[in-house]
Amino acid sequence: MSEFYIYTDTNSQRGHSLLELLIIILILGLFFWLSSVSFFHISPAYKLQKSVWEIYSILNYARYKSIFRYERVRISFNENSYSIERFEEKNGIWTIEKKKSFEGVLLQSNNNPVFYPRGTVSNMCSINISNSAGKFKISLAISGRIKVVKL
Repeated sequence: MSEFYIYTDTNSQRGHSLLELLIIILILGLFFWLSSVSFFHISPAYKLQKSVWEIYSILNYARYKSIFRYERVRISFNENSYSIERFEEKNGIWTIEKKKSFEGVLLQSNNNPVFYPRGTVSNMCSINISNSAGKFKISLAISGRIKVVKL
């Protein structure tokens, strides 16, 4: 019969030393720092795209709300915010329904468009949205058509 022996070394190390753990933590910290730096460069572009999409959506929302509820709806723009307002026929005043501000983008509008129940707009409107990542222009025609152009 053959016998099997299990070789065990009683002097072998178990686990890791403190220095090895510190080196691993340092390497992981370096990877996290490098990934966060790359995200900071992406962040302005993301904020710009998000703002353009939201303003485009809110213009469509105001137009369709005006058509379906048969009331005038206005969007007022400031440097970094907008507000949706509806006209109360009884009182003859504009009331704010929603107000939203953007962080990291600049809005410039030549006027505040008013949407009418037939789907038309009071005046042509150009909205410039910009930050360090670039610039977009949203044009609103009198017919209600919305066009987005990257500048």
